[in-house]
Amino acid sequence: MLEIPASVHAQMLGHAIAGLPNEACGLFAGQFGSDRVERFFPMTNTASSSRIYQLDSAEIMSVERVADDSGLAVIGVMHSHTHTTNYPSPTDVADAARFDPFGVWRFIIVSLKHADPSLRCYKILGDAVTEEPVVLIGSGGDE
Repeated sequence: MLEIPASVHAQMLGHAIAGLPNEACGLFAGQFGSDRVERFFPMTNTASSSRIYQLDSAEIMSVERVADDSGLAVIGVMHSHTHTTNYPSPTDVADAARFDPFGVWRFIIVSLKHADPSLRCYKILGDAVTEEPVVLIGSGGDE
């Protein structure tokens, strides 16, 4: 289960919408080993595409530095799907193997396929995709 403060959830959805017509992306951080997101870092999709995202390596390093200076660790990546549901695509699964070969990170996908954006979370290890429940903190409900 991944806990996300309602304010961070709103930031993720807002960043996904603001990125249209392209996919949006960012990293999120929390205490190392924690199941709670503390901070979201919106990032630039250097692919400028509605079908894929690409994180800038210099921007990743900057986010990792800021997170570390705050006593946090990057615990996952968020990106949007502009035309499809929020289930990992084959490209997402391949990217997960590259970014997180040990299956530690969470992968949040925001779907913008319908008027009401929705968010889902996954752990990905190799070809195994496992959905994790998301609990919104400070909102009184589950996602």
